[in-house]
Amino acid sequence: MPIAEKIKNALGSSSMIRKMFEEGNLLKKQHGADKVFDFSLGNPDLEPPPVFHEVFLRLAQEDSKGSHSYMPNAGFQYVRDSLAKKASKEQQVDIDGSHIVMAVGAAGGLNTVFKTICNPGDEVVVCKPYFMEYRAYTANHDAKLIEADSLPDFNLDIKAIGAALSPNTAAVLINSPNNPTGRVYPPQTISALADLLREHGKKTGRLPYLVSDEPYREIAYNVQVPPVLCAYSESIVVSSYSKSLSLPGERIGYIAVSPNVTGKDDLMNGLIYATRTLGYVNAPALMQRIVAELTDATVDVNIYARRRDAFTAVLDEAGIEYAVPEGAFYLFCKVPAKKGGSTEQSDDMEFVNHLKKYLILGVPGTGFGKPGWLRFAYCVDEKNIRASGEAFKRAMEEW
Repeated sequence: MPIAEKIKNALGSSSMIRKMFEEGNLLKKQHGADKVFDFSLGNPDLEPPPVFHEVFLRLAQEDSKGSHSYMPNAGFQYVRDSLAKKASKEQQVDIDGSHIVMAVGAAGGLNTVFKTICNPGDEVVVCKPYFMEYRAYTANHDAKLIEADSLPDFNLDIKAIGAALSPNTAAVLINSPNNPTGRVYPPQTISALADLLREHGKKTGRLPYLVSDEPYREIAYNVQVPPVLCAYSESIVVSSYSKSLSLPGERIGYIAVSPNVTGKDDLMNGLIYATRTLGYVNAPALMQRIVAELTDATVDVNIYARRRDAFTAVLDEAGIEYAVPEGAFYLFCKVPAKKGGSTEQSDDMEFVNHLKKYLILGVPGTGFGKPGWLRFAYCVDEKNIRASGEAFKRAMEEW
C-alpha cells in the first residue's frame, strides 16, 4: 500500500537541515571528522551545567512511589507551579501553575497549541526567514502558514504582517531570538505588533493569538529579550530546555498562557486535551522533576558569544556578509555575488554546493523562506570554527 499523499509530498521538501547534516556525516566518514566543517545542525554541543547532573543522579536514584507513573496530562502540579514562577519573572506577569502545560519539547508544545487553536483552513502568519518546520506544524492541523516579509535588519515588518492578516488568521507566530538570524525583537516592536492585532480584532471580531516560540530566550548577548505575555492578552509562549540546558534529546518544554487571555479555562482544557490525543500523553516524568529544580540554571552563554566572535572573524576575512546575531547560535549570511558576475546575489543552493567542495556545510536560506542567504550554526567546537578559515578563503577565491 502507498503512503499518504500528504506525507509523500512533504518528504519531497523535507528539512534541508537534516539533509545537510546527513551529508556531513558521509563526508566525515570519507575525510575524517576534523577535516569537515559542519555548521548545518543546531544541535547544542555544550554539556548541561554540572547542577543538572547532580539533580539527575539524585532523582534517578530515588524510588518514591509513583515517580514514573502517569500524572495529570498537563504535568505534575508542583512542576507547573515552579515553571509559572519562572515564566512570571521572564514575562513580567503574575501567573500560577494553572497557566502552564508541560510539553514534549517546544516542537511538541507548538503542535499542541496549533491543534488547540486552529480550525481547518485557518492561517498562521510568520515573518521570513523562519524555522522551516513551522510549515509542517501548521499543516499537521489543517492550517496554512502565511509568509510576510521582514525588514532589512530582520526585525518584524509590522506593515507586512498587517497586510498578511485576514479573517482566517488564527495566530501570528514569532521566534525571538530568531532562528536563523539571531535577531531579538525590541520591546517597541512587540508593542506595535500587539496594537496591530488588537486593531485587527476590532475590525474582524476575531483576536488572533500571538504565539511566541522562545527556546533561545536565555541565549542572548548583552540584550534583554522582551516579554510577550504582558504585552498582549491573547498571547501564548512556548519554550523548552533544549538550548538553555543543552537537553535537546530529552524533549522537555512547556506552554505558558497570558493571565488575561480570553476563555482561559477553555484554552487550557484544549491544550491539555491536545497533549493527550496527539499521543504525547504527558511530558517525560523524570525531566519534569529535574527542570523544576533548575529554573535558574543555564549553560555558559559566554562560550557561544566567543564562538560567534570567532566565526564572524572568519567570515570577515573571507569577505562574506552576515547579520550580526543578538542571540541563539546561528549566523545568517548573504550569498556573495560571483567574481566577475552579476552584482545580484547568487543562488543559495549553488553556493552551498560550492562550499561542500571545501568540506564546509551550511543550510540554504531557501529552506527558511529567504533565498539568497544561508545559515551556519556555531554550536560546534571553537577550534573547528577557527580551523575553517582557510577553507572559507579558498572557497571564496574560487567563487
